[in-house]
Amino acid sequence: MIIVKTNDQVELMRKSALLVSQTLATIAADLRPGVTTLSIDKKIGEYIHDHKAIPSFLNYHGYPFNSCISVNDVVVHGFPNTRELRENDIVTIDIGVILDGWHGDHAYTFAIGEPAREVLSLIRITKESLYKGIEKAVAGNRTGDIGFAIQEHTERKHGYGVVRELVGHGLGRSLHEDPQVPNYGKRGSGAKLREGIVIAIEPMINMGKKDVYTEADGWTVRTLDGKPSVHFEHDVCVRKGKADILSNYAPIEAAEEKNPYLYFANTAVTADTQQ
Repeated sequence: MIIVKTNDQVELMRKSALLVSQTLATIAADLRPGVTTLSIDKKIGEYIHDHKAIPSFLNYHGYPFNSCISVNDVVVHGFPNTRELRENDIVTIDIGVILDGWHGDHAYTFAIGEPAREVLSLIRITKESLYKGIEKAVAGNRTGDIGFAIQEHTERKHGYGVVRELVGHGLGRSLHEDPQVPNYGKRGSGAKLREGIVIAIEPMINMGKKDVYTEADGWTVRTLDGKPSVHFEHDVCVRKGKADILSNYAPIEAAEEKNPYLYFANTAVTADTQQ
């Protein structure tokens, strides 16, 4: 069942989404070689609790951490661990919070140092595809319009692999609601988008083929060919004419740009679309 939110409920969800954004911005300031993903996860949990919220992911279907931290060929759901981040790693941090009963959930991929040019291109194009999808999140369209836009930009134009097993989703009082929002599809197909629906749009794009596998822990998803994967995610409310982005990459990008250990080259992507 697809749940349409009232304007008041959307504003509560915006607060949840913005807390995730601010958490990501705070963590972005500390990213550097030598930091362990487990220490990052601890800071994430502390920051969320300090702001009177609850980490959505912790104990969700048994997930044992505050966040998902996925490095290099890990697509999503990476377990924080004692491995230190290294020069030229790419790291995706995916965070969810529950604030006043409402969920916020989004992700951002960072580059430590200056990875190879083809990796930086994957980051840039995946981020661009997120906004291509958001442009289609308007009342009267369908989820297939979002998926088509993302797939067109990443797979058809650039030859990347669009992960099929994992998709975006509705968001609200539950972390995962209807509708599912694939990153591939046909225009005019899928669930119809109505004003007030809130969705998490999250392209997960592989440098190589689309195929993935899940490790023995039951959570960590990796690319089958071992090539890097990138994941960006925004919380979006469907509106007439133009989608309303509830989350905000601006503070994350500001922290990313100021951190000398991070490579930042994506300023043009959000210039006309970030709210």
